[in-house]
Amino acid sequence: MASKRSSRPRSQAAREELLEWVARGRIGPGSQLPPEPQLASKLGVSRATLRDALGSLEDEGLVTRTRGSGTFLAHRPRARNNLDANFGVSEAIRAAGMRPGYEESVTRIERAADEAERLALAPDDDVVIVERVRTADERRVVFSLDVLPADLLAERPDVLPRLGRDSLYDTMERELGIVVHHGVATFAPVKATASIARKLHITGGTPLLSLDQVDYNEEGRPVLSSHEYHLADAFEFIVIRRGPGRRFK
Repeated sequence: MASKRSSRPRSQAAREELLEWVARGRIGPGSQLPPEPQLASKLGVSRATLRDALGSLEDEGLVTRTRGSGTFLAHRPRARNNLDANFGVSEAIRAAGMRPGYEESVTRIERAADEAERLALAPDDDVVIVERVRTADERRVVFSLDVLPADLLAERPDVLPRLGRDSLYDTMERELGIVVHHGVATFAPVKATASIARKLHITGGTPLLSLDQVDYNEEGRPVLSSHEYHLADAFEFIVIRRGPGRRFK
């Protein structure tokens, strides 16, 4: 059976291996990467494949390449996200070559109340709330509040203590068998309240990007309501703007 790596384009596999090196600290911010022949040999790819992988990382602002000087890892890469695709905070941070982490993780059960309409529940139904500060290379970059219908964990109460320890999408799929099919998100610029500022170790009134999203499973049921507050200088969001398609006269 073919390996997972062999089923992907070799440039993508090389790119992901380089990101893994960064995540493990083998390449530090601002460090110069080995010369192309040496790097291609270490990755087991051709120099043309390596250039494709490095070009992808350069497009995302993760590395800089200067003719005659070499290739360098950015000093503080931003987590860059395509708004056309659903993504989790952990995945965005890893994609930027940084190590995701968590601080002040709290999980509790409350009544749905204001979340009832978003999750198609009755106001007195129970929900599970996961409140976390998300870090990138130990820097606090996101405060998140995730809300799930409590009945999704009815047969797996043992999962409850683990919800705040890893990617929520991964835990939902791996432990609960819930696959997120799509999400509907709203983005807005906001200023940090005193409470959020304390959690992110920033000054009150600092500009943030607010993301409110509801995720749905394959049957169209809302399974997750998320509220995230991102440091504006830690993330970069891009939009894929497609052409209008065929026009009829």
